[in-house]
Amino acid sequence: MHGRPCIPTNPRIVLVRPLEPVSPSARAVLGIGFFVLFVAVWAFFTLGGFVSPTFLASPVTMLEEGIRLFTEFGFAKDVGMTVWRVVGGFVLAAVIGVPMGIAMGAWKPVEAFLEPFVSFCRYLPASAFIPLLILWAGIGEMQKILVIFIGSFFQIVLMVAVTVGGAREDLVEAAYTLGATGRGIVRRVLIPGAAPQIAETLRLVLGWAWTYIIVAELIGASSGIGHMIVDSQALLNTGQIIFGIIIIGLIGLVSDFAFKALNRRLFAWATL
Repeated sequence: MHGRPCIPTNPRIVLVRPLEPVSPSARAVLGIGFFVLFVAVWAFFTLGGFVSPTFLASPVTMLEEGIRLFTEFGFAKDVGMTVWRVVGGFVLAAVIGVPMGIAMGAWKPVEAFLEPFVSFCRYLPASAFIPLLILWAGIGEMQKILVIFIGSFFQIVLMVAVTVGGAREDLVEAAYTLGATGRGIVRRVLIPGAAPQIAETLRLVLGWAWTYIIVAELIGASSGIGHMIVDSQALLNTGQIIFGIIIIGLIGLVSDFAFKALNRRLFAWATL
């Protein structure tokens, strides 16, 4: 009687399983590693002479131009003005948009009344409003803040409404059983339950707000990172252009990490 054939038992080596988390140290190493690889490839093509400096400055030239911006051209003021415009427009959008989104999510007649208009406006590019905003608010700071506001407001309203409207029905019914009123349901069930996700929504929209700042500073600006980038483009100074873009990315990254840390501190119970 022949025995069963011997099947190799060498399992295939799996380095990373799907959805398996990585340690914080490994995450940091991998994240930094990509930036190192990106800069290395950039340096290879620019310092190696494969790309003309007119079209792409090298990392070394970019750093030299960045130092010149801060030491000779007062770039710190431009950075401060840009941060002020983004924060101003975003905070204004959040102060108005979050309560409106809560109202839409909590009360269906309000949602039926506002949702078609909000969904329509959500697809309109903020840059399309610049000619109107110049007519209404001039070319001062309010016009630039309103560009950020328009780009953020409708996103906040709709995302907050979806979050609040997705509350668990059993919690709402339990609150009614315990004698809660409609206003009490909103204040004690819907808002606390949706608060962590609302905070996450604000974090995401703040990232989008940073993408509108260059558009906001294209016209009629005498300061700001976007203004510097436009001036550098006219001079074909790609080092300054890249440095301005990197500064925007760094500020956005820092604000994102700060938002994450604040959310974890305020809503630590949400991860339990």
